[in-house]
Amino acid sequence: MTQHEIELGLKTLGLKAGDIVLLHSSLSSLGHVEGGADAVIDAFLAVMGASGTLVAPAFGALGVIPETLKLRPNAVSSIHPRASVVAVGGKAEELCRDHWKAETAHGEGTPYLRIAGMGGYICLLGVDQDRNTTLHSVEALLRLPYLKRTAELTFATPEGEVTRSWPFFPGPHRDFIGLDRLLRKHQAMRVGRIGDSVVRLIKSREMVDVLLEIGREDPAFVLCDNPNCADCTHQRTAIRRDRFAREAFTLAASSSLAGRYIPEMVETCQAAGIEAIELDVLQGQPAQHVDPDRLVGAVAELRKSGLEVTALRVSAISEGVEIFLETAAACRVQRVVLPLTHGAAGYVGAAKESGVSLSFYNTGLSSVNVFERMADLRKRGMKVGLTFNAAGFARSGEKPFLDSYHNKLKRFIDQLDVEDCTFDGTPAPLAGGNAEIKELVSILRCATFGGYMVLGAGNRFGGRLLDAVERFLELLETM
Repeated sequence: MTQHEIELGLKTLGLKAGDIVLLHSSLSSLGHVEGGADAVIDAFLAVMGASGTLVAPAFGALGVIPETLKLRPNAVSSIHPRASVVAVGGKAEELCRDHWKAETAHGEGTPYLRIAGMGGYICLLGVDQDRNTTLHSVEALLRLPYLKRTAELTFATPEGEVTRSWPFFPGPHRDFIGLDRLLRKHQAMRVGRIGDSVVRLIKSREMVDVLLEIGREDPAFVLCDNPNCADCTHQRTAIRRDRFAREAFTLAASSSLAGRYIPEMVETCQAAGIEAIELDVLQGQPAQHVDPDRLVGAVAELRKSGLEVTALRVSAISEGVEIFLETAAACRVQRVVLPLTHGAAGYVGAAKESGVSLSFYNTGLSSVNVFERMADLRKRGMKVGLTFNAAGFARSGEKPFLDSYHNKLKRFIDQLDVEDCTFDGTPAPLAGGNAEIKELVSILRCATFGGYMVLGAGNRFGGRLLDAVERFLELLETM
C-alpha cells in the first residue's frame, strides 16, 4: 500500500476536506504500507486538509498509529488519566480543551461528544466496534446502571495537581460487535476496504442519536445473551436492580421460589436483581415448623448476604403461632403474614406484645368475607394489613381486579402476592391466567403503592425466579 492508495480509499468512503475523524486503527490490517504509520497519518491529513482534524485515543495500550501521531510536533493531547486523546489539525485545541474537567470521562464536555457536535466521523480501520470508544459516550449519556465510578486519581493539569474520580465509567465485556447491524440499518455507517483492511466510517452524531434512542428503550442493548458470560449476566442484574429501585413498592421473592438452601436463595435473588425476601419455607419445611434458633440463624445469614427479610409467612394456622411471633421478634423481622381465619383477632394482641405487625392473606374466602373480617379488625382498633392474594381469589371463582379489589379491599392492602392461576386453580405464568395480575399491579402503581409485591411460590410452574422476574419486568414495561 502507498499513501496515495490510502488517500483514494478514504475519498471513496466519503472523507473530504475539513472533516474531523476519530481514528481507531490497526496498521497491520492494511498489509505492507510504504512509510508505515506516518504514511497512514499523512493520507488522512492530505484528504482532510489544513482545516480538518485527525484524532486518536491516547490511553491504554496504543497501536503504532496513535503512538506515531503523538510524536507529531503540532499534536495536542487532552488531559485525562483514563480517556485522553491526541489530535492534529485545525480543531485540535478546541476538541482537547479541559477534558479532565468534564463530569464523566466520555460524556458531555469531552472530545468524543465534541467530535459528534462538530459533525465529525469515527473511523474504524481494520478494527471492529469493540474499539469504538464513543460507544462509552452513549453509555455515559444514558447513565446505565452497570457503569461504575472510578477510583480517585491524582494527576497534573495546567491549574495544578488535581485528585478526581469519574462516574459512569465503562467496565467489562459488552457486545459492541452486535451494533454493526443497527448502524447499517440506520445508515449511520459506511463500510469499504482499503488494501486488506475493512474500514468503517461512522457519522458520530448519527450513531450517538440512534443508539441513545435504542438505549432508552432497552438499557441492555449492548449486552450479550450468552448465559455463560458472567460480565453481561452481572450487568443485566444491575439493570434489573436499578429498575426495581425506581418503584415505590418493594419487590421481594418468596424463599420457596428462590431456593431450598440459604446460599441458593442468596445466589438466585442476587442474579435476579432482587434485594428482599419473604421467608415462607426453609429446606422444604414451612417457616412456622422450623426450629426457632435455626430460623433466627437463617434470617441473620440472609441479612449478612444483603437480603432484606420483609416478613415471615405462616402457611397454615396451627398450635404455636404465638411462639412463632416471638421468634419473628427474635429475628428482628417486623412483619408476619398469616392466613385470614375466624381467630385472626386472637393473634393481634400477641403480635403487639412481641413488637411485630400482622398482614393477613385470603385463602378460600370471597372478597365479601375478607372485607367483613378486615373491617371488623379495624373497627376494634387493630392495625393489620391485607396481603392480597389474587390467585386465591381466582381459585374462589372471583375476578380479582374487577370484583375482589373493587369490593372495598384496597384500603387494607399492604402486600400483593404476584402469582397467577386459572379459575380451576391451575398455576399459570404471570398475566397468563385469571388472577388479573397486570391490572392489579397497574392500579396499585397509580396510587404510588409503597407496600410489598412478592413473587410467590406459584411462579415455580413457570420455571426459576429469574423467569418470573423477567416476566414481571415485561408487565411493568407495558404499563
